[in-house]
Parts: sequence; structure tokens; C-alpha cells
Amino acid sequence: MQTENKLFEDFSKVVTSAFGTLAGAGREVHEDARRRAREFVGGADAVERDEFEAVKANAAAAREATELLKAEVAILRAEIAALNAKNAPVA
Repeated sequence: MQTENKLFEDFSKVVTSAFGTLAGAGREVHEDARRRAREFVGGADAVERDEFEAVKANAAAAREATELLKAEVAILRAEIAALNAKNAPVA
């Protein structure tokens, strides 16, 4: 009977060790999946909503400024053309 108890005892140790190893492997897989998910999300060049809205507002302001500058340039060109026509020698 002593040998049977030793056999069960050894078997119990092996099973316990195997479950411990499986649990450790499961934790490693879980941590690896979390790490990969963090890397994926972190490397996605995603911006937060408030940052996006700020850049959108800046772009709209830049478009407005560009349109104003285009109008001013057109006015200045017209004035230059008028001055050139005024100062042109009469033939």
C-alpha cells in the first residue's frame, strides 16, 4: 500500500506542477495580448477629439485669412494697373 500512496503522491505533484505551468502560460499569453493591444492603439496615430477640433478650427481660420489675402491682392493689383494706366505716356 505504501507504493500506491507514493504513486498517487507523485502523480498529484506532477498534475499540480502542470496546472501551475499552464496558469503561468495563460498569464503570459494574457499579458502579451494586452501589450500588443496597447502597441496597436498607441501606434495608430490617433488623436483625441479636442485636438482634432482645435486643428479643424485653425484650418478654418487659415482658409478665411487666405480668402481675405486673395481679395486684398486683387484690389492691390487693380490699383497698380490703374496707376500704370494713369502714368502711361499718351501716344
